[in-house]
Amino acid sequence: MDRESVEPQVTTLPGTQAQRVVDYHHQNAATTTYVCEFVWDYTEPAVGPFCTDVDGNVLMDFTGQVGAMPLGYNNPKILDPLAEFDLVDPLKIAGQDFYLPARAVEDSVTDIPGPADLMDRLTDITGHYGMDTVFLSNSGAEAVENALKIAFDHTRGKYTITTEGAFHGRTLGALSLNRSQAKYRRAFPEIHGVEDMPYCDDRSCTAETCDCGFFFDDTSTLRQMLDPETGYVGSDEVASLVLEPFQGEGGYRPPSDAFMDEIADLCREHDILLVADEIQSGLGRTGEWWASDHYAIEPDVIASAKGLRVGATISREEVFPEDRGRISSTWGAGDLIAAAQGVVTLDAIDEYDLLDNAAERGEQMKDLMREVDMPGVIDIRGKGLMLAVEFDSKSRRDAIQEETFSRGLLTIGCGKQTLRLLPPLDVTEREIHLATKLLAESADAVA
Repeated sequence: MDRESVEPQVTTLPGTQAQRVVDYHHQNAATTTYVCEFVWDYTEPAVGPFCTDVDGNVLMDFTGQVGAMPLGYNNPKILDPLAEFDLVDPLKIAGQDFYLPARAVEDSVTDIPGPADLMDRLTDITGHYGMDTVFLSNSGAEAVENALKIAFDHTRGKYTITTEGAFHGRTLGALSLNRSQAKYRRAFPEIHGVEDMPYCDDRSCTAETCDCGFFFDDTSTLRQMLDPETGYVGSDEVASLVLEPFQGEGGYRPPSDAFMDEIADLCREHDILLVADEIQSGLGRTGEWWASDHYAIEPDVIASAKGLRVGATISREEVFPEDRGRISSTWGAGDLIAAAQGVVTLDAIDEYDLLDNAAERGEQMKDLMREVDMPGVIDIRGKGLMLAVEFDSKSRRDAIQEETFSRGLLTIGCGKQTLRLLPPLDVTEREIHLATKLLAESADAVA
């Protein structure tokens, strides 16, 4: 498969073999979320955003495995550094109780980077926030849960502030903060003391022009909430404010500078611990290492996962508990392959200037989508390669998503009526043109 010339080629989706796999999978699988009936054949050619399914269809994947595949399929920037990795058993150890060799240690017995090397990389790219300590886990939800735990432990506060439209995971603590997909949250008990505020849905608004409800009457809902005389939440009782610096599942909404300036000011003024959920927006997806880097906020804790291949809660040493076992995980940091993948992914993003590529290709795709004037589009937005197209109805969005699938372009929805696009960070100009063409044709066909 030649990445410079390959294009989607499809017959029927799902094909006969894919349908058999899907039916077999569902015989024993609990009901959960499935984007489409696509079954990747990992024994067949795949490169960049292009892959082959079990029926021989060639598809273009702009879902990025929901952000967990930052450099696409079979990327040599990832595979080549791992090519000498001789597999052993067990591949997974009790990572909080045992150590693995570190490549960076003098006279190391291994050339393969381990969890300690990964934590070193993470403190490098969060050093401008003063972060020097990492706890590794298995997933984004665990990264958020541990962020909540260290915040409660550090501040002894009883309140957590979240935002409308937030999505932070599906474990009980994270679910308590969610304000999107509410029907799933309402089915479970919640942790005590969660307060919410609006999330800016106009990326160009000011305090004077805001109509999302955050700013009003020369103040903001957060400032009013924390006011020492008239507010209803004592700032000294706040454990943390948990924020997606670019909202994901809630609709791919980048906030305004005014909104983030107010968050930054109030966190400094009241000494509030700010947790940035960068699980989907981090690791170069927006054209910076972290979406937080675009704004005035200075996170105290960053939760990362997906493209990192493991979960990570990153902060300063003094924020983490001193007591052994206060936070722990049998399997966290215990995966030989995942830690190495995380390191080489960060190295590749840095070595090949993929932050710049994400910024440039993201602007290219937004410009192209605006030029084609797709029917039913009410907004095109994003930062870097965290892109979204919002349509005038959910039914149109769903129909277009189905149509793109039939043409060999994999996309994924979010919010009420938004289609999100997550190309690999090394996506090319040709691939952006091709995906935009398929999306525009799909929108025209639905119209």
